[in-house]
Amino acid sequence: MSEQALTDIAKQVMAALKQKGERLATVESCTGGGIAKLMTDFSGSSAVFECGFVTYSNASKQQMVGVNPITLDQYGAVSEQVAAQMAAGGLKRANADITVSVTGIAGPGGGTDYKRVGTVCFGWAYNTALLTETCHFLGDRRSVREQTIQHALQGVLKQLVV
Repeated sequence: MSEQALTDIAKQVMAALKQKGERLATVESCTGGGIAKLMTDFSGSSAVFECGFVTYSNASKQQMVGVNPITLDQYGAVSEQVAAQMAAGGLKRANADITVSVTGIAGPGGGTDYKRVGTVCFGWAYNTALLTETCHFLGDRRSVREQTIQHALQGVLKQLVV
């Protein structure tokens, strides 16, 4: 994946947010704030980017965005259920109109037979919609994270242009 591809999708998201007069917040685990960093790389981003939560640990997922510990115990941090609660909690706690959440296993370690390296769960909260999706990406840690950032922003764009 090229850096240009990531730049292009970020600029498209910024333009769509600006056109609608809306603001984005991110709730990130496996990307470690990479989506927020990319979205703030551009002049004028303060008009459309509210904040980013980096909820790398289970405790931070609970404390910062209100993920239920029972959900974490029952489904694990890398699950659509947790991604949904991350997105909903981020929307509730930020002065934003749309949130995207990501939680996954970027590797190279941490995978299991049930959840392999490259498994990433996404959540998008916008208006009354709460959508989730699981993807399985291939490649090294950097590649998985880049693919995650691109897919997360593509999902934001889909919500904004519907």
